[in-house]
Amino acid sequence: MAIIKMKNNTSNAKDVTTAGKVITCKAAVAWGPGQPLVVEEILVDPPQKMEVRIKIHFTSVCHTDLGAWQGKNEAQRVYPRILGHEASGVVESVGEGVEDMKVGDHVVPIFNGECGDCVFCKSKSSNLCKKFRVDPLKSVMTNDGKTRFWTKQGEPIYHFLNTSTFSEYTVVDSACVVKIDPNAPLKTMTLLSCGVTTGLGAAWNTANVHAGSTVAVFGLGAVGLAAVEGARSRGASRIIGIDINSEKLARAETMGVTDIINPLELKKPVHEEIREISDGGVDFSFECAGNLDVLREAFLSTHEGWGLTVLLGIHTTPKTLPLHPMELFTGRRIIGSVFGDFKGKTQLPLFAKQCMHGAVKLDEFITHELPFSEINQAFQLLMDGKSLRCVLHL
Repeated sequence: MAIIKMKNNTSNAKDVTTAGKVITCKAAVAWGPGQPLVVEEILVDPPQKMEVRIKIHFTSVCHTDLGAWQGKNEAQRVYPRILGHEASGVVESVGEGVEDMKVGDHVVPIFNGECGDCVFCKSKSSNLCKKFRVDPLKSVMTNDGKTRFWTKQGEPIYHFLNTSTFSEYTVVDSACVVKIDPNAPLKTMTLLSCGVTTGLGAAWNTANVHAGSTVAVFGLGAVGLAAVEGARSRGASRIIGIDINSEKLARAETMGVTDIINPLELKKPVHEEIREISDGGVDFSFECAGNLDVLREAFLSTHEGWGLTVLLGIHTTPKTLPLHPMELFTGRRIIGSVFGDFKGKTQLPLFAKQCMHGAVKLDEFITHELPFSEINQAFQLLMDGKSLRCVLHL
């Protein structure tokens, strides 16, 4: 039975048993594309079979949240909705059948789940899952096709990316919840839900960057700098960072980038500059901007014969790849990476321990911290290119 410390109106703590009950809490609700998020009281149902209800302690804002909030993809325009997919917290209660977690466990929700039983989960060649893979169009729970969030007037509020972390409490499929070491700092573990894991995993798992290799990273936000960190930790000899934001370029130099390029200051295509300074092209490039023109530059910046481009940016337009099929006969390759090719429940706990022991400098990715009530300011910081990750305290 869950015992959660909650505060009453006189600020005196009291024990309230919440397991099996509907919880009233604060959440940031998106009511329409581009409209300011409204922090308001909502109702959160108890977890059903194979579900977990989590008390969120920290959450952060990612570009994927930003794009969904702006309504860039019309197919994702489902309202009202609770966005958010980077977070950390503590298990408040579990539904029937959940055996790998219990009340009080420290956890990280993940948007790309792992059931452990399907053909995808059993394959060593994929980190996707037949039932719980990332799906931006999904807005209800897998178990019964219903929501677990409600307005106080009884209207449904829809889910986002299997997680919906912009809420003091959220209900998540157990396949999308990872138990971590209770000694791990929850604030920094928040970053493992998406950004850092995605970028660093792309360097470690997807590309398998090796000592002495050369790398170009296009787009130096949190995902891009995580790819930089992954390449640096693997011993890459040269890491070229490309961005049009001078502040991001300056920050990148402190985080392992050896060369910086601002395309706005060049009189020739970026790929030509990269080929000149890297003896014909880099071994690996990472596209983290979600821009088709940038993707083409990333592809052409790699070396003929073996160059690999890893696609990480989210492309919301219906436009197709800007490549002629014959260009693939040069030996260059291109591949997409979801969640850094980490199997969430299987591999993330070990990655979290590696981070605890200093394998990744997580603190450097947190540029701002705000109370949850100022979530709209966190969105503005990201839009203005001022923040890597703004962590919100709930």
